[in-house]
Amino acid sequence: MSTKEELLEQMKNGVVEYQEDVVKEAAQAYLDAGHLALDGVMDGLAAGMQVVGELYDANEYFVPEVLMCADALYAGLDILRPHIPKKEDDVNAQVVIGSIQGDVHDIGKNLVKMMFDVAGWDVHDLGRDVPLEKFVEEQLRTDSEVVAMSAMMTTTMLGMKKVIEMIKEKNPNVGIMLGGAPVTKDVANLFGADGYAESAGNAVSEGIKMISRLREMREK
Repeated sequence: MSTKEELLEQMKNGVVEYQEDVVKEAAQAYLDAGHLALDGVMDGLAAGMQVVGELYDANEYFVPEVLMCADALYAGLDILRPHIPKKEDDVNAQVVIGSIQGDVHDIGKNLVKMMFDVAGWDVHDLGRDVPLEKFVEEQLRTDSEVVAMSAMMTTTMLGMKKVIEMIKEKNPNVGIMLGGAPVTKDVANLFGADGYAESAGNAVSEGIKMISRLREMREK
């Protein structure tokens, strides 16, 4: 029988080598052995995605490989996540996420979505080319604490400012996070956003870095 460390390593390597079956088997064996699901997510799956981020930054992996790695991560997450206990006094945080109207790019958005998934948030994914009003409607419907918007073109980016104004008018306490290639910190501040996923280099590596940050925060 494999030790906890061996199973974590199998999950981690399975994500890096985009082997969904290996990840599923290791995740199931890990649960069957009675180990904590959250450790499996953070020290197995997310640790693997951190390595993927390094390979991506080094130009050894490209977007297709990253997406296959993400599929393997999700295969493990589907098994482990139902076993992560919800905190009694703390309802799981919620986020509405989507690529803005006119924008069909969603790779970076999908990786940021995965970061929220790994963190145990309830994610309401609107997909790509999302009408501006839909962000507002979904936030009001779900009462989500965060709205995350992605844009990869300067022309579509301007829609973000309108969404922020519409949401803040109805609910000033919502945190709004922007990301995407043309978005800079200055733009986010100018538009009135609360947060900014720095992704001028690339939205993909940013999504992965945020997963790494979550792991570091948990270890403190």
